Amino acid sequence: MSESAGQRPSGRGRFITFEGGEGTGKSTQIKKLAERLMAAKLRIRVTREPGGSPGAEIMRHLVLSGMGRLLGPEAETLLFAAARDDHVRTVILPALNQGTWVLCDRFADSTRAYQGSLGQVPEALINAMQRVTIGDLKPDLTIILDLPVEIGLQRAAARRGSATPDRFEGEKLGFHQGLREAYRKIAADDPARCVLIDANSVPDTVAGRVWTALRDRLLPTPASVVSA
Repeated sequence: MSESAGQRPSGRGRFITFEGGEGTGKSTQIKKLAERLMAAKLRIRVTREPGGSPGAEIMRHLVLSGMGRLLGPEAETLLFAAARDDHVRTVILPALNQGTWVLCDRFADSTRAYQGSLGQVPEALINAMQRVTIGDLKPDLTIILDLPVEIGLQRAAARRGSATPDRFEGEKLGFHQGLREAYRKIAADDPARCVLIDANSVPDTVAGRVWTALRDRLLPTPASVVSA
């Protein structure tokens, strides 16, 4: 479907994904990074998964309402795959091809962590769905925000207030501990793409760590952008 990061055409935008458990601050850090990149005169598109396109947002509602859990982990994986296919075709690839930098709240690593490691969906099925939905597309950089589970869940609870926890926020503590370990393994297995960021600090401190990771890997020049 797309060239890999190493074969990215000249003028193509960069694809940066943010991953992590509940309450790790992905939305906050994406907003901060988007503001900094826009100040550096780069075109930015912020999006999310599940969702990000009209068709995918319908799938998001089904998944977070708990429908996927009722159907089982394999069916839930298929729902995510359908949402991702629409998202990639209608939002991500067009933006990248226009030279826009895409910042995405969750992507394929979430499927591997949530449905693969925790849902025990066979890796072969996940790989097959990935070939169909994203082909050779992969992020230029994946920021994995790491935070002790108890702190993350406290943050998530404060954020939603009196609202009902969604499909994943409502899981038991052991689920979230397993999720953290799954993400740490993803980071360790693919250090060329992934950076594990300590998110147990105030947002501006975490944002500095994110910026350093991006600057060192994706912005060696020009100096005006690096120092922004």
